[in-house]
Amino acid sequence: MKRKTHLRIRKTHRYLGLITGIQFIMWTIGGIYFSFSDMDEIHGDHQRKPTGTTFQTDMELVSPAEVLSQLPITAAVTSVRLIDIMGTPHYQIAYHAAADHGAHGTEHDLGHMPAQTQLAVAATGELRPALNEQEAIELARQNFVDPVEVAAVEYLTKENINNHHEYRGSALPAWAITMEHPTQTTVYVAAEQGVVTKFRNNKWRVFDFLWMLHTMDYQGRDNFGNILLRIFSIAGIVTILSGFALYFVSSGSRRKSITQAAPRKRPVIG
Repeated sequence: MKRKTHLRIRKTHRYLGLITGIQFIMWTIGGIYFSFSDMDEIHGDHQRKPTGTTFQTDMELVSPAEVLSQLPITAAVTSVRLIDIMGTPHYQIAYHAAADHGAHGTEHDLGHMPAQTQLAVAATGELRPALNEQEAIELARQNFVDPVEVAAVEYLTKENINNHHEYRGSALPAWAITMEHPTQTTVYVAAEQGVVTKFRNNKWRVFDFLWMLHTMDYQGRDNFGNILLRIFSIAGIVTILSGFALYFVSSGSRRKSITQAAPRKRPVIG
């Protein structure tokens, strides 16, 4: 192989290695952290008190139909659940509310309707508002395994407000209740649903940061199809292949075989 081609391969490998090397290190560090982490601790499951809510069969409850009759006539109900909110049974009704499309809609229409949740006291059928701050704090402390004080409370209406990207993809509005705990755990309570949805602690935040570096999605963090990741993945393959090519052209045995195969020049006798 010509020396010019050899140098071109070497230069390509060098610069690709410099560009992709840092990202390769980030991928490796992330992979090590992921593989050595206990996912139950990452998700905060060890901090969630096992509630095991049960209901007695002889409870006096109104029919869910009485609650549904109080919803807008255009509501398309998707689920009805019986949940416990601080010792009181409640109906949790999820529905889609259509604006001006009549009482009936297709499945395609439902996908474009805003999703809503309504709580109602199961014993009376009375509709109740979303959880207020004090109710959310009580529910969060009730679900936290350790008796702790509350360090801070925030009301979230947008996913990324005040860096609460860690609550992405979950029900809003929500209360973010941070506990006075060494793990700096934040308990998220969905206000309209009346339930604790997520626990987020320092281990999860490290995991999420490394996950962001892993996916190279620096905004949403979960998009594996972003253009930057695709570019670096292709560049990584080219770097590896150029390394194989460089090893092949630089191989000592190959140079020896080329030298042996080359015709020797006869000495000139003058």
